[in-house]
Amino acid sequence: MEKFKVGIIGAGHIAEKMAYTLGKMDSAQAYAIASRSLEKAQKFARVHGVSKAYGSYEELAEDPQVQLIYVATPHSLHFQHVKMCLEKGKPVLCEKSFMLDRKQAEEVVAISREKGVFLAEAIWTRYMPFRKTVKDLIDSGKIGKPMMITAHLGYPVADRERIIRPELGGGALLDLGVYVINFALMMFGDGFSRLTSACTKAETGVDLQDSITLAWPDGKMAVLEATASCASERQAIIGGDNGYVVLDNINDPLKADIYSADHVLIETLHAPEQITGFEYQVQACIDAIGQGRIETEFMPHEETLRVMDIMDRIRMQWD
Repeated sequence: MEKFKVGIIGAGHIAEKMAYTLGKMDSAQAYAIASRSLEKAQKFARVHGVSKAYGSYEELAEDPQVQLIYVATPHSLHFQHVKMCLEKGKPVLCEKSFMLDRKQAEEVVAISREKGVFLAEAIWTRYMPFRKTVKDLIDSGKIGKPMMITAHLGYPVADRERIIRPELGGGALLDLGVYVINFALMMFGDGFSRLTSACTKAETGVDLQDSITLAWPDGKMAVLEATASCASERQAIIGGDNGYVVLDNINDPLKADIYSADHVLIETLHAPEQITGFEYQVQACIDAIGQGRIETEFMPHEETLRVMDIMDRIRMQWD
């Protein structure tokens, strides 16, 4: 079987993880890499076994062999790069945070729909099979009626340019908060009726620490935290009236411990073995493109727009 040819735009750390993943997949390959520096692209290609190296993003997008483009540039560049790829008729998988705001997201989704070209957001936790395992668990009644989510995600990365610089679309929300928001929506659905948020900001004006609370009409609540200022345990807890579930890592969950209401460990569920976890989103794109669809069932356009809208509403509360 001929492997699906993926081109990567941007040659940073996240692109390296994707290239490694593609190199281990049976169905796909890292065919091309593009950077603003041809020398950097050529070095990336040598290290990761990529066939083609380009010194401009446009050249990669014009390569007729490329079947899917993974956009891994800073947040502030996603809009122009995704738009350029779509207008050249190339299917796109764009790294989170998808865009800077809902307005940008609506524009590229409109282009995707108008041209019939595939577009998806690379929020990898949405595509993981373990996501469904956990969702099925809480829907099964094993912990009773699920009522509360607490989720924390933090890394001491406030010195990174992609975090601290507003012109790069920096801040904890777009980089880390997007994970906790997506987790809450995956587990409890979208129909929350109240949203409150607070943040602390760096001198540059970007948010470094965020607290977000969502409340649903039936009494469910999600208390979410994201920080670029310090490390956290990265756990998520889903509480029910007959027990609770603890996930070991909200943005790469490999284990779920199920406890009774009196804190006795009942069972532990494990995620299947994986390459890096990125393979699921790539395969979802390949499958959707092969079926002639312009979005994936795991992260459809409307869900991406919904998350962007939530983040817009959160930032409005900070101003």
